[in-house]
Amino acid sequence: MGEISQEILQAFNSGSVTVPTVTLFAIIIGSIFVNNVVLSQFLGICPFLGVSSKVETSMGMGAAVTFVMALSSIVVWCIQTYILEPFGIEYMQTIVFILVIAALVQMVEIVLKKVSPSLYQALGIFLPLITTNCAVLGVAINMMQKQLTLLQGVVYSTSMALGFALALVLFAGIRERLEMEDVPSALRGTPIALISAGLLAMAFMGFAGLV
Repeated sequence: MGEISQEILQAFNSGSVTVPTVTLFAIIIGSIFVNNVVLSQFLGICPFLGVSSKVETSMGMGAAVTFVMALSSIVVWCIQTYILEPFGIEYMQTIVFILVIAALVQMVEIVLKKVSPSLYQALGIFLPLITTNCAVLGVAINMMQKQLTLLQGVVYSTSMALGFALALVLFAGIRERLEMEDVPSALRGTPIALISAGLLAMAFMGFAGLV
């Protein structure tokens, strides 16, 4: 892990990598692995536990969240920069961001219902719950608090969404494997799922210090 950081530093000192490139690379690696939105910041736990029973469903949910986060980052950045701050109404941030996310989720619902009805049915209630998913809202607010540029904000939000999708798919794979194992009756279902989630979070702690 430290070797990667040293390579980045050496490339930066040699002039072969520009400052924005190093910054964006650090944002991507940090958002996906080091500060994973689910396993490190513990946001979005509801869909993480509710939609992780099958890998296919988890991939669909991850793609939907990635689309919403990436697109919402552009919209909320523009709203924050050109409307809320100039007019001094930053206190409306949370309400406005939720409305933006809700509109985007409606768009995703309509598209999924037409393109993949089976996935739409599999996601069920968790698809509209993206609107109030604390991971989506939290990433949007964190992006503005970090005062990132538009490009950095899009990269940050997309990377956070990919980290969410990665954790979801990995956890779904673990749960599918556990269904074929001889788990003690007292630990079947939610208990073993929570234990597995904790072990997965501990595994991601190994990325600490990577960037």
